[in-house]
Amino acid sequence: MRLLVVEDEPTIANFVRQGLTEAGYAVDVAQDGREGLDYALAADYDVLILDIMLPELDGIQLLRRLRSNGHKTPTLMLTARDTVDNRVEGLDAGADDYLVKPFAFPELLARVRALLRRPPLQTDTILQIADLRMDTARHIVERNGRLIDLSPREYAVLEYLLRHPNQVLSRTQIGEHVWNFDFYNESNVVDVYIGYLRRKLDQPGEPSLIHTVRGVGYCLRNEE
Repeated sequence: MRLLVVEDEPTIANFVRQGLTEAGYAVDVAQDGREGLDYALAADYDVLILDIMLPELDGIQLLRRLRSNGHKTPTLMLTARDTVDNRVEGLDAGADDYLVKPFAFPELLARVRALLRRPPLQTDTILQIADLRMDTARHIVERNGRLIDLSPREYAVLEYLLRHPNQVLSRTQIGEHVWNFDFYNESNVVDVYIGYLRRKLDQPGEPSLIHTVRGVGYCLRNEE
C-alpha cells in the first residue's frame, strides 16, 4: 500500500515515514501544500496523511482541491489544533479521520489500517483467494492452513495482488504502488519479489496462484 505524508515539520515527517516504512508501506513525503498537491495528483495513493498548518497551501485548501477534482483517497488530517470547530472544518473539507498532535504512533497506524478497509478497497480484514488467506489486522498469511513468513516488502506485494484479484497488474503498477517515487521501473525488482513469493506460497502439488501475463505483468487468480 502506498501512502503520502504532507508534513512541514522534518522531525514529525521523518518519524511518521520511518514508522510507516517499517510497517511495510511505501511512503512519499511532501514538505508543503503545493508539493503535496503535485504528489497527490501524480500518483495513485491509498491513504493521504495531511498536516493542516502547511506553507504555500494549507491542508484544508489542499484537500478541498483534491475533492473538487474527484479524488476520493481516504485522508487523515494531523493537527495541533484541537477545537471542535477545527475538527468540523477538516471533516467538512473531505477528511475521513482526524488525529491531534502529539499522537502515539500505534494509534496512527491503527487509523491508517481502518482507512484502508474502506471502499473502494475491500472492507474486510481478511483477503482470500482459493486456499491463500491474509489477515491484515493480525498481519498473518496462511496457505492451506500453514503459516507463511514474509518480509515486509513481500507482504506488501502480496497484499496489493490480493486487493486486486483476477486483474492483470503491470510491473510498473506493482512497483510504483509497493515502492515509491524512488522506484526504478526499468529494474527487475518486481520480478524478483514475485519469484520470492512463488517459492514461499507454492508447495509441491499446489497450483500456482500468481500467473505471468507475458509482456504485461502478473495476475493473482485461481485457475482450478
